[in-house]
Amino acid sequence: MKRVLLTGASGFVGSHILRHLLLNTDWEIVCPCSWKHKGTPERVELAMQGMDRSRVSIITHDLESPFTEQTKKRFGKIDYILNVASNSHVNRSIDNPGDFIVGNTLLAYNMFEFAREIKPEVFLQFSTDEVYGVAPEGTNHKEWSPILPSNPYSASKACQEAIAISYWRTYNLPVIISNTMNIFGETQDSEKYLAQLISKIQNEETVTVHGSENHIGSRFYLHARNAASAVLFILQNLKPNLYNDGENAIPDRYNIVGDLELDNLAVAKLVAEIMGKDLKYKFVDFHHGRPGHDSRYALDGEKLRSLGWTAPVKFEDSLRNYVQWTLSHKEWM
Repeated sequence: MKRVLLTGASGFVGSHILRHLLLNTDWEIVCPCSWKHKGTPERVELAMQGMDRSRVSIITHDLESPFTEQTKKRFGKIDYILNVASNSHVNRSIDNPGDFIVGNTLLAYNMFEFAREIKPEVFLQFSTDEVYGVAPEGTNHKEWSPILPSNPYSASKACQEAIAISYWRTYNLPVIISNTMNIFGETQDSEKYLAQLISKIQNEETVTVHGSENHIGSRFYLHARNAASAVLFILQNLKPNLYNDGENAIPDRYNIVGDLELDNLAVAKLVAEIMGKDLKYKFVDFHHGRPGHDSRYALDGEKLRSLGWTAPVKFEDSLRNYVQWTLSHKEWM
């Protein structure tokens, strides 16, 4: 039986990873939660619904602070670290860049210092497609493409990656970096695009679409449970590459990519169709309210697929389930 330290378990993505691990392993899962940012006890409760709760330990701790000796003792032996927690909204990072750059960097530093002490079998740093910046039409960023973050949020995630790489090399930590596309799913915060779509369409409000008639921003959308599936696949099947003093040595990195790219208007129309509602929308300039806006993000997911991972839920099925779940749980709107 493995014992996992999962950060961000009270957040949107982390709670889906928590439930996926409970459903598909017999592992014990330790979850440090600060309850200070966007994490909620309701997400943890939903993740553990119908599961063996004795396998989950919730420990209150702010990851921007070092772990005390008492907290480390409560964690017990840790085999895997899944560092999923991060402050994660572009618009808020533009309004308050320090909260993201300082907070996310401190979080990574404290997690890697802890890992340096306990020496886990794997440290998976959960990151984003946004570290690569805009993807021109016809370009899907492969692993280790140039890092060109466009906003304080993506810059803070690039900082986390840089710390991860430095600890991999300096302290020989077994680091794996994963980069995901736009994640959606049940219990997502109402500030995110798909969550906003459901709310505005339900209230018959006008939806904002970044771009113009002939130039609309696009994304690959990935359901949170598919992201969790990829994380577990990596842990169970892909042994981390350790630094071996080789001139060209780099840590393992895997892109986790959805199965369909859609522009933002197409997604809005699809959500409206699922809801049986008319769509009212207007175009706005890419940079309106979001300086440095990236019109397109795209990752190449061939590496992970070639190793045997496939997303368990198709995009349209997961989107339909998400919309219907949200409409029947309006407290999340």
